[in-house]
Amino acid sequence: MNRSLAAAPAKFGALHHRDYRRYVLYALIGQIAENVEHVISYWVIFQTFHSPTLAGFAVISHWVPYLVFSVYTGALADRYDCRRLIQISQALFALASLTWGVLFLTGTLRVWHAAALLLVHGAGGVIAGPAIQLIVHDIVGPGHLPSAIRLNATSRYLATLFGPAVGGGLMFLLGPGGGIVANVLLYIPLSIFLLGLRYTGHTKRVGQPPRGSRLGLVEMWQLVSRRHLDRRIVLMIALGGAASFFVGSGFQAQMPEYAHNHGDDAGGWYSVLLGANAAGAVTGALLMEFVPGFRPTVRGAIVCAAVWGALMALFPAAHGYAAAVSTLMLAGAFNVAYTSMAQTLVQLHAPPELRGRVVGLFNASNMGLRAGSGVTIGVVGAFIGVELSLTLSAMMVVLIALGLLVGDVRHRLAEE
Repeated sequence: MNRSLAAAPAKFGALHHRDYRRYVLYALIGQIAENVEHVISYWVIFQTFHSPTLAGFAVISHWVPYLVFSVYTGALADRYDCRRLIQISQALFALASLTWGVLFLTGTLRVWHAAALLLVHGAGGVIAGPAIQLIVHDIVGPGHLPSAIRLNATSRYLATLFGPAVGGGLMFLLGPGGGIVANVLLYIPLSIFLLGLRYTGHTKRVGQPPRGSRLGLVEMWQLVSRRHLDRRIVLMIALGGAASFFVGSGFQAQMPEYAHNHGDDAGGWYSVLLGANAAGAVTGALLMEFVPGFRPTVRGAIVCAAVWGALMALFPAAHGYAAAVSTLMLAGAFNVAYTSMAQTLVQLHAPPELRGRVVGLFNASNMGLRAGSGVTIGVVGAFIGVELSLTLSAMMVVLIALGLLVGDVRHRLAEE
């Protein structure tokens, strides 16, 4: 058994590290900026075009960079200073917000503008993804890594929770154009903090940096087919890919449509529904920190993913205020449970010399395949309705998770 999982973990163990406490605070500010950009841009896209297909394409164009480039940026994180990669990503995010603002203020937004800017934002995210995970691993070490991943998830969902409020406030005070331009300022603090951070993502690694990585699907296949690649990693990659492809974040881009179906105050419902999902995720992540001796397991991740899928399938049928909010809160809790367990298992069991690449492969599956949810929910929803498309897609996640669970049980029985 991995020693990092054998000992009972301390509650909020990652916060014992001063540098991690500072990092997670500045990262939260940057994540709020990302969510403010999404909230304002998705709302303007919906109000301008009223197209579920375009909202679905917004998801596709945003996540395609993760699918195509995650392994390559993982190799960059293995080889180069992760602090600089994160700073580059912050610069791309700021550029996207500034350009959105110019288009909104001048009234010149077109469909191709939205697609291009979502690609730029996606590029910033894919550059930072493996670098963030390696630098956090470097700061806290393997012993406190599960706690750090849960707290990172808490930070990310807190940003999702605060993002609608901050974005709505900026739109009220400055309008969509002025609000998203002001949002550029929120990307600055993290970049400045990284200038003085002593961790590079490789401080504790023994040996020489790996050779440069080739770009393409060939290396992804080579990583998956490596004989010594832990089976738990492969299962988590499959689980994350299925959940992302069929549901992913596709329902978030359609949230204005779900909000419209819930009542006349679509703007208010939009913020409430986004906030409910994030509040549930924050609650779930904090509860895992308090559970004595909580450890990530393969079966735990699979079961949580199946429950999350079932809740997302029920959400479109929950038309009452209390039912809709409660369903999304529960879904958020189970979502953060399975994703944090999956990411922890991947990072802890990845070969150290290939950690960035393996993390990149997991990101390609867990995040890049979210592009598929733009089709399964958005494009399909244009023909059969976004509520039915979400229900059918979520049920596919449940069926695949149950299949993985049966396969894991049979494998364990065969080993015994």
